[in-house]
Amino acid sequence: MEFAYYPGCSLEHTGKPYDQSVREVFKTLGITLREIEDWNCCGATMYMSISKTIAYAVTARNLAIAQTMGCDICAPCNSCYTILRKANRYIAWDPKVRDKIRSALKAANLTYDGHVDVRHPLDILVNDIGLDTIEKRAKKYFDGLRVAPYYGCQIVRPVKHFDELDDPMTMDHLLSALGANVVPFADKVRCCGGMLMTTYEEIALDLNNELLLNAEEGGAEIIATACPLCQMNLEGYQAKINEKYHTNHSMPIVYFTQLLGLALGIEAGKLGMDTLLVKPKDLKLKSKDKKVAA
Repeated sequence: MEFAYYPGCSLEHTGKPYDQSVREVFKTLGITLREIEDWNCCGATMYMSISKTIAYAVTARNLAIAQTMGCDICAPCNSCYTILRKANRYIAWDPKVRDKIRSALKAANLTYDGHVDVRHPLDILVNDIGLDTIEKRAKKYFDGLRVAPYYGCQIVRPVKHFDELDDPMTMDHLLSALGANVVPFADKVRCCGGMLMTTYEEIALDLNNELLLNAEEGGAEIIATACPLCQMNLEGYQAKINEKYHTNHSMPIVYFTQLLGLALGIEAGKLGMDTLLVKPKDLKLKSKDKKVAA
């Protein structure tokens, strides 16, 4: 199994632990990731505010390069995943946009026929590798660790792909298969504010406070996410949230691939666990042999 890997800008910097953990987990499970050579920023929301056609053309360049590799794309960042899929949809839906994009790509000696699929690691792991295989390959398990799975607002929207829009369950099932106790978390697809933290901080702080409160009320010891921006907002601003709302948040925010990697027996350092600002007190991680013996 092989994919054209699109790390995106965040995973090279603030989201580096996500990149590390995705690569290590996929390597352990026998999935080949070939990084797209000379990939460019997906554009996220910035190019869209200037020109949609330019934005789609910039994004489509990555799709076109992946096409030359003969692989579908694996895009871990929720924003990158959403934008790449969005470009694909518009190329399929709008002939005028498609012609303009193809003209722009031709200037860069590229072509794209619209047949490269864009996949999220969560989708690949649960639906291609499968929970049974992952559970068998796991060397350790989480003995009842109470986890709130946070999908964020983009991974399942705007259209259904691999999970339900309002109540996605793929991460829930994956974490449960690893021995975690998935707690009720009504805010699992609620927005963290994204880039509002740099423009309208007060609104973003309020959104993140509500997410943390909801997870705590559900009894979570840790939040697992699939988005680098969500991880940064929820983890990096807890001190400021505590000061503003007189709360006492001290919630570890990890990537779901970090938890999966630990269960597969991968060293914590290779998964970027040492970079966490809020360290987990007890992951309740135990040897799988003891579970079988019991």
